[in-house]
Amino acid sequence: MSITAHPFLMFQGEAAAALALYEASIPGARVERPAGGTDSGGQAAVATLVVADLAVRIFDSPVKHAFTFTPSFSLFLDFSEEDALRAVADALGEGGQVLMPLDSYDFGPLFAWLVDRFGVSWQLNLLR
Repeated sequence: MSITAHPFLMFQGEAAAALALYEASIPGARVERPAGGTDSGGQAAVATLVVADLAVRIFDSPVKHAFTFTPSFSLFLDFSEEDALRAVADALGEGGQVLMPLDSYDFGPLFAWLVDRFGVSWQLNLLR
């Protein structure tokens, strides 16, 4: 028996745009789609976003739900370079909401917590 586990993000018509933002903004990020294509009406129905060897399952729900993402679930990215962290924070924060501004905190030299324009929560941390 084999079991795999993945974080799962369900969008409602915005998965393709979110994937494009993440792939363009996060260094080394890539999008993988199953063989045979996954587009549904120009949208990504199912795909995997790979960030730093973490595979995040992405789904574009054809059903409209009364809920969306909550910031209590977030993707936490550690950066070794400040410039990269700042660039990702700028890109993902555009049109979104800042929960904790990019700054130095007691727990680290540079950190930001934001919700992107699609409602996905990101915590960005500089390692020292």
